[in-house]
Amino acid sequence: MPRSNLSAQTNFKYWERKRDEIEINELVFKLQALLPESNRRNLRRVTASEVVKEVISYIKKLSKEVDDLSGRLSEFLASTGNIDPINSDVLTNLLNTIN
Repeated sequence: MPRSNLSAQTNFKYWERKRDEIEINELVFKLQALLPESNRRNLRRVTASEVVKEVISYIKKLSKEVDDLSGRLSEFLASTGNIDPINSDVLTNLLNTIN
């Protein structure tokens, strides 16, 4: 293979990797921005994998909160017998979409 083709291929691969690296950094920055302020303070200068781990942890926490709130709402609905049928159906459908 001629040297100029090899150089062009190497150059192309370099810029392709660079583009991917920039895209990954942008995506990690966007993920980091989704975290609450208290979590973001701890992640100012960290690796992409640390940001992803923190985001996963936060999503798990949110999921647990949704489950807990759904349970509490179900208990509340079961304990109150004076909710009219229309509102009961709306709340039941809402709970079903969450789970």
